[in-house]
Amino acid sequence: MEMRHPLVAAAEELREALRGMTFSAPVSHCYQPLDYAWKSHCLYLERYGCGTKKVLFLGMNPGPYGMAQTGVPFGEIAAVRDWMKISAEVDSPQHPHPKRPITGFQCDRSEVSGRRLWGLFAESFPSADDFFLHHFVANYCPLVWMSASGANITPDKINASEIAPVEQACMEHLRRVIDILEPEWLIGVGAYAEQRLIGASTGSGRKTGKILHPSPASPAANRDWPGTATRQLTALGIWTLHH
Repeated sequence: MEMRHPLVAAAEELREALRGMTFSAPVSHCYQPLDYAWKSHCLYLERYGCGTKKVLFLGMNPGPYGMAQTGVPFGEIAAVRDWMKISAEVDSPQHPHPKRPITGFQCDRSEVSGRRLWGLFAESFPSADDFFLHHFVANYCPLVWMSASGANITPDKINASEIAPVEQACMEHLRRVIDILEPEWLIGVGAYAEQRLIGASTGSGRKTGKILHPSPASPAANRDWPGTATRQLTALGIWTLHH
């Protein structure tokens, strides 16, 4: 019997744990990219999640034009298709929101956070294989929540009793990913992700830190985000000026 890739097996368990969960107002729709974009998600894990890593970067949850379309964390189309060389058929969510269509790799919108994050990594490591030799990027929670208007809803705006089982499943999955990849450094992309990494690694002796989140909603991120993130990684001793 063929052995499943450990990260794929872990993602499958997370997918099952989150399946069928329902959410009340203000949530009107919830997307689960691990279902409809499972093929490209698995390609990403199998191709780039092998061996141990020096650094694990963690995001919060999928952006509408990134992982929600491609199944890859921060998965801006051009970065996934052209730099990572990953492309696959993406199905439609079970209950699509009329204002939030999923068109997969045909999506013509750009995920700014993903473009900034992967753009920095691609500039520093022209070959994706070289970057992923020592680094990996994961997302804490794979779910995307939307209001009736189509606006994004962040996890902190969801009913506490409904988000609790999601948090439990995602934290368990994060611990498994850390166990599998054995990173020396755990880096949150933003403060929310950093807190989850601290919670998942207490007592493990692993080093934690964060970089500024590349979201265009952050004024600081709109002022030379690549330079800021590079300085933060250099100050932590993770990157040297020439990596």
